[in-house]
Amino acid sequence: MKLISQRIVLWATIISVLLMIPAVATRYTEEVQWDLTDFILMGSALSLLGFLYEVIARSATPYYRAAFVIGLLGLFLLFWVNAAVGIIGHEGQDANLLYSAVFATGLLGSLYTRLNSRGMSRTMMAMGIVQLLVPVVALMIWPPPLISWSPGVFGVFAVSAFFSLLFFLSAYLFHLAERS
Repeated sequence: MKLISQRIVLWATIISVLLMIPAVATRYTEEVQWDLTDFILMGSALSLLGFLYEVIARSATPYYRAAFVIGLLGLFLLFWVNAAVGIIGHEGQDANLLYSAVFATGLLGSLYTRLNSRGMSRTMMAMGIVQLLVPVVALMIWPPPLISWSPGVFGVFAVSAFFSLLFFLSAYLFHLAERS
């Protein structure tokens, strides 16, 4: 029981320190303007990450844990970047809502496969493919003259490719976990 309390305190400390970064930035710069909702949303997301890590860390092989951590990291970073500044243009553009398909793919795949290695490998592969398809679909629906595509069309595809690589790496590690 003492170990569980120590882990909770550790995660609470990590989350508090991470949330202090935007708190200080909000106070001293105009570029970062978080309100209470932003802090609640990010605190909840970080708490969920910590909880999921603790559940997986005690019950899986090293490959499975690494795959799970990389997949969670990719999802968290995708959520954070998309919510904070947006990947296609700014965070308020409708095109960025297409990235929710990546989260839906992960959630449905995880539930369907019950988190087993083989199913998670396929789920992460599907997430990587969906991640790559989002800018293609967005480009067909909202070509550059209709909305801002900063950091440029190439930049959007490069950012999506980065996230896809994280999901593909996670898929490969889940595959290795299945074989071990």
